[in-house]
Amino acid sequence: MNTFDLLRNAGPLLWVLLLLSVYVVYLIAVRTQVLSRLGRDSSTLIERARAITAESGPAAALAEVDRAAHPAPAMNVLRAGLSRADRGPDAAASAMQGALLVEEDRLYAGLSTLGTAAQVAPLLGLLGTVIGMVRSFLVFSQTSSPTPDQLATGISEALVNTAGGLIVAIIAYVARGALRARADRLATQAERVREELPGWLIRPAVGAAVPAIASAPAAMPEVALSFDGAAPVAGVRR
Repeated sequence: MNTFDLLRNAGPLLWVLLLLSVYVVYLIAVRTQVLSRLGRDSSTLIERARAITAESGPAAALAEVDRAAHPAPAMNVLRAGLSRADRGPDAAASAMQGALLVEEDRLYAGLSTLGTAAQVAPLLGLLGTVIGMVRSFLVFSQTSSPTPDQLATGISEALVNTAGGLIVAIIAYVARGALRARADRLATQAERVREELPGWLIRPAVGAAVPAIASAPAAMPEVALSFDGAAPVAGVRR
């Protein structure tokens, strides 16, 4: 029995596992491409926006961010905050929170599907294993002395489905972990921008008047000299 015979005798569940594996590979490729595009380094642009905010205000920083058109989630959160900066730090923080939720949905899209595939694939393989073993036992019920070829059909179906389910599950599980780690890194950067921007908008007052405390000059003692033999009289100069 060659490999082709094994696959042919594996039953219909193997084709279900093959379709699931194709979908898993497609989803991994799409999410890898999306996260690679969103993962471009944006730290330089964030620092430039912070410097422009301090020098020229949030409107100029927003114009610089729009001009750069950076696709990173952190930049979208920053853009949302700068667009509401004229209404105060609280309005900017609220806008950034909403933008952060949208970016998190975009970052983690498809990862739960990979997790589901990693859980379902072994169960499909186990189901194929059970069906294959049932077919092997049916051979015993039909003949008292089955040949190896008769037993091999059910056993091969059981083993091939088990291997197929495990392979699909391992690929989906490993890919989900790698993609989630990359998404976590991008989400952390966006969260840091959300926490730092309100501090950029709060400027200390410049040229504030400092109350001056006027101190009166200390009173100097005055001594009156007398030339008629009387004792000198001490007084206080006002």
